[in-house]
Parts: sequence; structure tokens; C-alpha cells
Amino acid sequence: MLNQQSGALANPWYWIQSGPGEAAENMAFDEAWLEFCALDGRPGLRFYGWQQPAATFGISQHYATISRATPLRPLVRRPTGGGLVAHTADWTYSLVLPPPHPWYALPAIESYRRIHEWLQAAWAQLGIATELAPMARKEIPGQCFFGAEKYDLLWLGRKIAGAAQRRTRSGLLTQGSVQSQPPGIQRADWEKAMLEVGTLKFGAQWTPFRPAAGFQERVIQLAREKYAQPAYNERR
Repeated sequence: MLNQQSGALANPWYWIQSGPGEAAENMAFDEAWLEFCALDGRPGLRFYGWQQPAATFGISQHYATISRATPLRPLVRRPTGGGLVAHTADWTYSLVLPPPHPWYALPAIESYRRIHEWLQAAWAQLGIATELAPMARKEIPGQCFFGAEKYDLLWLGRKIAGAAQRRTRSGLLTQGSVQSQPPGIQRADWEKAMLEVGTLKFGAQWTPFRPAAGFQERVIQLAREKYAQPAYNERR
């Protein structure tokens, strides 16, 4: 949809397909994007992957406990909350929303529900029926995909999608993972469905993300000085 007077998109959202990246770089990109979001004022959706098996864990979790729970390395502390997530064959994405966006003011549980309703609609478009978890069901505390949180996405009663959030003055960052995907569905088809649902449900007008000057340098700095550092990952 265009603004007829200015020719500008009426509801512009960024779309990013980052491809596979190093674990520290993936986390650094999302933090840098959250910072950029506050300056640019535009929401966006990013799809990305992993160059090698890795694991991430929530910003408030204890490294010693998490390190015993998984053999996967690198093991990187996320900029969001949540529990331990293995990244071996999962499909990962992130969503950033600047403070002016209506989602930013939502309670955490409501923004969590909304993102998984988005995923649910995308899967429905691909012919896969899923449901939102009606309540939390913990099996192994601290591990995201053992049990479920309220409003996680379930397929055949099993959790296939969860997410973690962080709200700062810069905006709201959601980092999500889709695991144990239904057979016969290609990742590219799921990503396309996500974008189409974003347009249908939220009026998103997608434009490719073109980083401002200094953005990639900020990603490299955060990856090198923070997310790749034991002092950060093992700080508690």
C-alpha cells in the first residue's frame, strides 16, 4: 500500500534473509538490529541459520547449569530470555518492533501469543494444522523444547515452535526457533508463508533491509567483544 501523496509505503516492514552464520554473529546481528530499530522506526522480520551446530541460552540463565545440559558448542548467551535451545536442524527467525509500534506496548504474554498466531497461520497456509499451548507444561526446567510455555506452537501435541523476548528502550526483540518441522515442507515455503501472512494479517509491506553505514561494523564488534567472549557467556 502506497501513500498517494508521498509515494512511500504506508506500513513498511523490513525483511532479511541472512542465511547461515556463526553463533556469536547471529546474536550480535539481532542486538545491532534492535539498536538500529530505535533509530529507523521500522519493524522487521529476519530469517537466519547456523554454520555449525550450536546452542543458545537465555540472558539470565546460569552457564554452569546450561553447559552440563548440552554437549553442543559454541554455547552462546542470547540477548533475550528463555531457556536452552539447540540449533542443529531448526529454522530460526527474529522479529524487531520499535517503541512506536503498537506491539511494543503489549504485555509480554500477549506479544508472545501474537507471534505464535502468526506462525500458526503460516503453517495453516501450508496445510499443517497446529495449535497454541493452552498452558505451560514443564518437563525439564530451563530447556525450551522439553515441555512448553503457554502459547507455544504445538503440532500433534508436540512443541515445534518457541520464542524468547526482550524489551528495551530500543524496541522489542523476539528470537524464535522452529524444530521438528512437519515432513514435506521446505524452509523456503515456510518463509514465504510467513511473509504472506504478515501482509494479510498486519498489512506489512515488505522491503529488503539495507544496512546503514556502520551497521556491519557494529555486528562484528558485538560478536568479537561480547558474544564470542567467555567473560560474557559465563558471567553468571
